This record gives sequence, structure tokens and C-alpha cells, in this order.
Amino acid sequence: MDTDKPFDTAMLESLLEEMGDGAIAIDANGLIIWINANYHKLLGVSPDVDPRGWPIERLIPESRMTDVVRTGKSILIDIMNFDDQQFVVSRFPLKNAEGEIAGAIGFVLFDKIDPLAPLMKKFEVLGKRLSAAERKLAEARKAKYSVASIINRSPKIDKVKDKVRAVAQHDSPVLLGGETGTGKELFAQAIHSLSARRNNAFVAVNVAAIPEALLEAEFFGVAPGAYTGASDRQAEGKLALARGGTLFLDEVGDMPLSVQAKLLRVLEEKEFEPVGSNTIQAADVRIVAATSLDLEQMVADGRFRRDFYYRLNVLKIDIPPLRERREDISVLTDFFLEEFAHRTGEPVRLMSDGAMHRLISHSWPGNVRELRNAIEQACILSKAQILDADALAEIVPEGDNAPDPTAVVQAMQVVTQGTLPAQIEALERSAIIDALSQCAGHKANVARKLGISRSQLYDKLRRYNLS
Repeated sequence: MDTDKPFDTAMLESLLEEMGDGAIAIDANGLIIWINANYHKLLGVSPDVDPRGWPIERLIPESRMTDVVRTGKSILIDIMNFDDQQFVVSRFPLKNAEGEIAGAIGFVLFDKIDPLAPLMKKFEVLGKRLSAAERKLAEARKAKYSVASIINRSPKIDKVKDKVRAVAQHDSPVLLGGETGTGKELFAQAIHSLSARRNNAFVAVNVAAIPEALLEAEFFGVAPGAYTGASDRQAEGKLALARGGTLFLDEVGDMPLSVQAKLLRVLEEKEFEPVGSNTIQAADVRIVAATSLDLEQMVADGRFRRDFYYRLNVLKIDIPPLRERREDISVLTDFFLEEFAHRTGEPVRLMSDGAMHRLISHSWPGNVRELRNAIEQACILSKAQILDADALAEIVPEGDNAPDPTAVVQAMQVVTQGTLPAQIEALERSAIIDALSQCAGHKANVARKLGISRSQLYDKLRRYNLS
């Protein structure tokens, strides 16, 4: 090859002149400096009109050539509207000898979009799938529970609900305390659902479930190329995902001191930096933390930062364990029985008075989570429609830590308390359940045992939803 032969600019100009369905160029100010005859004709411009010197938008209102000049980035393929036509176009920046952006050049690849129809169809399908996935992800990041989702009869939980309603109106951090299994995330979601942030994301992080080495990246994200093997794209952390919403830190007592220091800055300065980045980002999140540990003792032992503890502990809510609110056990049991039936498609099981007494007498060290698991086990292991105390014998053993008998009696009374008609209905329903259990569901024997007719029995079965 003869490398000394000069570049033939005339040949290039001739090539551009004949280029496809049209070509046009602008300078750094967005003014047209050249247009070939094909494009001139395609746009319907009179042969007597010379558009050179015009702003590109005067000739082509929807042109994006100036975007190419401004950003210095090519637009490899695009669909441009012109009057009632659509053109498939490409646009590229032009640089001078110093490498500065001196203008842009654009080409019409097709004067109709028909050749791209198959490709556009694929893009349309992919776009719909992406939109659907984004909607599902956004829905998944919204709180699923509200205060109305919290089932209780206990006055202690009523007081907790009142606190939830009060703190939800403010943006200060909240610290939820309570034993494991008491439903702290449920209360955190209730706070979010009542707050001004309810339409934005609720992002939960279980600190204890993430290796210490990954926690910082999990919270703050990772800048492109921050370390070997890091992605070339920005990896967003939970602070970015929760922007405008609520970040729930479950088991915050397991957080390393180094990460506590960085989150302290988030609480105080409302900003953070992704791992490996020097760019500061705004942290528009409300922090709700939960712990089953004694953070005050951990502060005294030097295992939890004192300043971080005080920034978290602005609004404190303690959730009582299940053994301190035994009157909730019956309503929670009914809910879990119905939940299991809905999930499996089986009929709703019932609890005999003896079984309910056994549940109320248990100490429940695992709290509501343990109760839910016990109900599910009983429904799986027993085929009986009415679960009695024997069905719970191995699942809920009678231990040495028996509660005060008075507390059990009071909790059992709550099951049937209320107005006189309500108490009569509760006793009648209980008598029918016991008779069904003793007669193995045989309706004629049940009616005979209760001293009522079979038609009366069927009416009561429908009334109490025992069919």
C-alpha cells in the first residue's frame, strides 16, 4: 500500500453526496453547514432554497444533532419524526485537529421504518418485559403491612399501635426493641405505611444475614472498577434503592463498628459515598432499626458505638413478648389457621378449648413466629378437622416454666368476653365444636348429643362457619 498518497477529500465529498437517503452536517453552534441533494429532496425543500446557515431545528424540528454536539456521543440508531414521516437515522460527532467537538453529521439509513419492523417488534417485547419487571420490583419494595395488619386483643399492643401512629408522622430514626419473633418488621412496615414516604420503597436489610466483608457494599453500593472483579456499571446499594422511602435495619446490634461509623454520617449529614467513589450522594431515607439485643449493655461493653446508638434511639418502641399478652394467642391462632387453609386450599381447621388452653399456657420463647410454626405443624401432622390438645402434645410440650395460672384464666376469659349475646354465641359455638369432636363429625349424633334437631344443627353450623 502506498502510504504517501494524499487523502482524496473530493472522493469523500462525492461519497457523502451520494450517501443513502440523505446526509446533513452542522457546526458547533448547531447551524447547518452542508446537506446533500438526496436529503434536500427527501425533506421536500424547494431546489431554490439553501438551508445552510439555518439552525438545524428550523429545518428538522425534532432533530437531535445538537445533543450529539453537546454530549460528544454518537446516536447510532434512532427513529426521527418529520411531518407525517418517520426516518431511521444515525448521528456522529465531528472533531477538529485538536480533538474538540466541531459539529455533527447525520445520515438517513431508511426513509421508512418498515425494514426495522422485526427488530422494533423485539424491542417492544423486551421493553414491555422490562417495564413489567420494574413494576413488580417496585411493588415488592413497598410495605405489605399496615397498622390494620397487626392482629391483637391486648391493651399492650394497642399502646404500641398508638406509638406507631405517633412516630410515623415524623422523619426521625426509630428503634424497635423486642425479643426475636415478636414481629418487629411488621411494625416497621406499619410505620412506613403511615408516613409521608409510604408511596416510595421500603427496603429491609437483615444485618445478621450478610457477611461483614460485604456489608459496606450492601449499604453504599460500589463504584465501577472499585476493585478487581467489580462491574463496569455502578452497583446501587440499599441506601440508593430506598431513596425517598424507608430503610429497615433488622438485627442492627450485629452491625460491625466500622459500618456503624459510616451510617452515623448518613444519619447526621444525610449523605454517603459508594465504595471506591469520590462522589457524594444524598441520602434521602428514613431509618428504622430493630434489635433483640440489649444495646445499652453493648455500648457499655464497647461493642456498639455510643454516638450511633443515641442517633438511632430518637424514637424508641418496645414490643412485648407473646407471654406478656396471652390474650392475643387465640386471635393469632385463628388467623394462622385461616392463613394455612388459604395457602393449601384445605378447609379451615378449628381448635378445641383444650387445645386453646394448651396454647395459652405455653411460654412461647419464640413468640409469634413460634406460634405460627406450631399451628402449621399441627395442621400438617393431624388430619382432624378439630385440633385437640393431643394434636399439640409433641409440638407444644408442657414445660417447667408454666405461667401464672391466673394469667391463663384471664386469657381464656378473653376468648369469650364481650356482651351477653356474644358470650352466649361463644359458648354455643364451643359446645358444637366439642360435640363434633366427640362424635367424629357425625351430624345426627351431634344433634342428639346437643338436644337439637338436625335442621337446627345445620343452621348453627352455617351461622358459625363450622360446615
